[in-house]
Amino acid sequence: MSKFTGKRLNGITPYVAGEQPQDKQYIKLNTNESPFPPSPFAQRLARESAGDMLLYPDPEYSTLCNIAAEKLSVKASEILFTNGSDEALNFAFIAFCGYDTPAVFPDITYGFYPVFAALNGVPKKVIPLKDDFTIDVKDYFNAGGTVFIANPNAPTGIALKKSDIEKILINNPENVVVIDEAYVDFGAESCVSLINKYDNLIITQTFSKSRSMAGARLGLAIANESLINDLKTVKFSTNPYNVSRMSAAAGIGAITDEEYFKTNCAAIIKTRAAFTDGLKSLGFTVLPSTANFVFAKNGNLSGEKLYSELKTRGILVRYFNIPRIKDFVRITIGDNKDMEKTLGAISEILKVIK
Repeated sequence: MSKFTGKRLNGITPYVAGEQPQDKQYIKLNTNESPFPPSPFAQRLARESAGDMLLYPDPEYSTLCNIAAEKLSVKASEILFTNGSDEALNFAFIAFCGYDTPAVFPDITYGFYPVFAALNGVPKKVIPLKDDFTIDVKDYFNAGGTVFIANPNAPTGIALKKSDIEKILINNPENVVVIDEAYVDFGAESCVSLINKYDNLIITQTFSKSRSMAGARLGLAIANESLINDLKTVKFSTNPYNVSRMSAAAGIGAITDEEYFKTNCAAIIKTRAAFTDGLKSLGFTVLPSTANFVFAKNGNLSGEKLYSELKTRGILVRYFNIPRIKDFVRITIGDNKDMEKTLGAISEILKVIK
């Protein structure tokens, strides 16, 4: 940090984004992007909106909210669109955490949670996952702070049942519980239907994964009107026009093109199952994933070694230099051809090191 920064930034370790190398063409399985392009209808609407970029967008994103509300069976007033779901999460840290209200989350989870806590000067309570990398819901009863749970979790891919999340909500009546559903469309249970049953629930979702729009930066929060209004206070105090016209237009197309969305999700789930079986046949331990990635390790080589060997072969996966998970790599599910090449490369690496 320079000598000009405020003390608030001292000691902050920024989030480390997945590599986006430009030196050559890679099979890119490190940032959980979709292997499929955005919906053709989403692309068309984005192109058509380009001519209106001289004008600010509607800060309420009314058309997008109305269409999303119909899809999600909620009211438009129960939705807030954001610049990626990361912005929705940050808004929640700002609105519902403070010096006397810590952020509560697992030790192995989405890496932005501790960053948002540090950036906003929020104390944190970090709860270890169990030995099998699952969440013990009882650990979050009467948590004494705002709870953040990625469901499915990242990078493990393991999901809680809706009934387990309800237990957390019931046992934290005085605190907000944020359920980050970035990967929910790949086999987990969404909790959107619970937002009016529990007044302390916020759901965040993203268009980056299942709707193939990582580059558009579009996310949303879903909650009862009172909580959404709290988040809107933060939004309108920071960036009223937080979603571009083109991203909002693409979002309308992506939501409308339901068949394209379902077909792609089904394809990723099918490929995930086949790839998991392939890894297991090579002696890997693979955690049970309901995300668009798998988290796996092999006792014959470290996660760092597998990551580096795959990179030399033109395949990028994600390695986390964290003690509990240093033997694992996270591998995004691409198309069938890319996953077959990845299995072939892994098999070759295992033969070389023996």
